[in-house]
Amino acid sequence: MEKTYYKHKLENFLVINKIVVVHYLEADKHFSFPEETHNFWELVYADKESILCSADGQEIVLEEGEILFHKPNERHSLCANGKTAPNIFIVSFECKNEAMRFFENKRLRLNKRLLRFVYRIIEESKKTFDLPYSDPTLKKMKLRKKPPVGGQQLIKNYLEILLIDLMRDETEKEDSEIVFLQKNERDGYVSKRVVNYLREHVRENVSVADICQALNYNKSYLFQQFTADLGLPIMMYFMKLKIELAKKLLRESELPVAQIAEELSFDSAGYFSKCFKKHTQKTPLQYRKFYRHI
Repeated sequence: MEKTYYKHKLENFLVINKIVVVHYLEADKHFSFPEETHNFWELVYADKESILCSADGQEIVLEEGEILFHKPNERHSLCANGKTAPNIFIVSFECKNEAMRFFENKRLRLNKRLLRFVYRIIEESKKTFDLPYSDPTLKKMKLRKKPPVGGQQLIKNYLEILLIDLMRDETEKEDSEIVFLQKNERDGYVSKRVVNYLREHVRENVSVADICQALNYNKSYLFQQFTADLGLPIMMYFMKLKIELAKKLLRESELPVAQIAEELSFDSAGYFSKCFKKHTQKTPLQYRKFYRHI
């Protein structure tokens, strides 16, 4: 006997029609972008340090970890606070769904579990489009000659997921208190302890043995857990933290390269420069000069 199947037409609650530009800016402490308006949405996320924004004349201090939405035709501007060098994620896009009105005049704190979608949008955009390095004046993204299969769709999908999950986080309330750690909170607990330790000691010369002793974990267990959770070895992650802090010091201060190398416990200025260039494709002095002109 032939069975009857019913096809359910999927609802498109929120659809990104077009992407305008994707920015990830590593700005210096004097960065400023003048006021502008446009007929599409813009999302601004303070990834590192706070930034100063305006929206239709209202001044807003966007703290690290916060996200701000500019609705179509809203006058807005952006600048650093003059004290610290911020990292800023910006994506502008067109969405005509009524659901987007939820984000009008919204300033939200981004849940850390959603941060991965921000980074996926950035990485997929770099693979799909030929994006200039940290250019706030970009008006049109050029498609790469050989972009990866499905890259544009992934950017669209990641952004839609980010927006829908942001809505859920703001509208859904917990019915009961959480007494025990849920599975997703237990997962990565060891790695979070390691990351916190590395951040606290980023200016020092730390070994895996030091971490094991401080946190009381077996070396092989710690290595296995960390690599599984973060996708790279502990000391490679530690080097990335050092380079990120070095970039910040180069943008915020006038410290000589040799002093920054010493501050971060590199064996020599030459070794520091070699590691820095490996991670950024620029020498420390080239990096500093580049950001003085943004």
